[in-house]
Amino acid sequence: MTVATLGAQRFKVLMAGVFSQILCVGIARFAYTPLLPVMQQQTWMGDADGGWLAAVNYAGYMLGAVLAASIRSIYIKDTLFRCGLILAVITTAGMALTDHFWVWAGLRFLAGLSSSAAMLLASGLILHWLIQHRQRGELGIHFAGLGLGMIVAAVAVEMMLQFSFSWQTQWWGFSLLGAVLLVPAWRWLPRPERPLAGAHVASSRTAMPPTRTFMRWMLAAYFCAGYGYVISATFLVAIVEREPLLAGMGNWTFALAGLAAAPAVMLWDLVARRVGYLMALMIAMSIQVIGIVLPAITANAAVVLLSAVLYGGTFLGCVSLVLTMAGRLYPASPARLMGQMTLAYGAAQICAPALTGMLAEASGHYGVGLWLAGGFVTLGVVLLACLRRVDQTAQRLDAAAKASVYA
Repeated sequence: MTVATLGAQRFKVLMAGVFSQILCVGIARFAYTPLLPVMQQQTWMGDADGGWLAAVNYAGYMLGAVLAASIRSIYIKDTLFRCGLILAVITTAGMALTDHFWVWAGLRFLAGLSSSAAMLLASGLILHWLIQHRQRGELGIHFAGLGLGMIVAAVAVEMMLQFSFSWQTQWWGFSLLGAVLLVPAWRWLPRPERPLAGAHVASSRTAMPPTRTFMRWMLAAYFCAGYGYVISATFLVAIVEREPLLAGMGNWTFALAGLAAAPAVMLWDLVARRVGYLMALMIAMSIQVIGIVLPAITANAAVVLLSAVLYGGTFLGCVSLVLTMAGRLYPASPARLMGQMTLAYGAAQICAPALTGMLAEASGHYGVGLWLAGGFVTLGVVLLACLRRVDQTAQRLDAAAKASVYA
């Protein structure tokens, strides 16, 4: 394979990941966020119902994360990835066929399961292909697809609202778009091959098993980060649209958050190289606190847009920093630790939307839920600050991040 051909193939593989993110995360998972206020206006759905459906969706994603971490065969992962693409389209179309809560709940659960195909399975398959073909194992472009998916979801809903499409028609529109995206996501990612002669290189880094203190505090801190992430991911558009001065800006606010998220992985990787992984994570979570609570403080349009940028520019960075740390601790087999981290993050994503929805229904606004989310993320920052001071694993990770600048 010539250099030019390999470069073209690499581009197609990376774009397959981007398209899978837009389909499985942007449409199957995040289309619900800009459609939530539309469905609340046109159906029986209340705030608590919307929160429970979001919680069920994240439960599906968490199950997918557990499966992704437990399966070792790259060939089985490839098959499940392709099943996830099909499932994303089917569950999106299914939302238009009914307004029964429990059917919706089942569809949102399966949609969450499909989103793990793009976030976790596709990233592993792409990384496998890159390493097998002696390419740099960089996934920043792949994860940028998540931000692009948020933009696609928000802009699509805004465009369909201009034509006064009903909530059912909008779900049909998303399913049609998803079917189009499925084709390059499926075709451009080659099925795994047997390793080429000499292509497999064992990791030169040895495992650095974390201390119990590190695991306990990091899991608690990551739970707090997950709580903060999911509130804006689920209710951002509904929060904005409920403010009389901001009516009509919800979808554009969500699109702006996606735009800020697209380059976040690459940005926070650079920050970590300068200040260390834990300090970078603390900075990202501190900025995220501001982004979360600003809409509870003021309804000023410029401030709300700023909050979307702060939120979008940090939540994906937090995820990538934690998963990168898992890779540093277990370079040869990080899946188990990544699974434990994802369970902590996912547990928060199940309980937080349900609780926030019930609080909003009881109080008539999302202010209490936003302040509670900000408090959780602040607690996570405090835990990380303490961990960074007392734990050897945390100190080794920070030193390894800074050393990579000169590697």
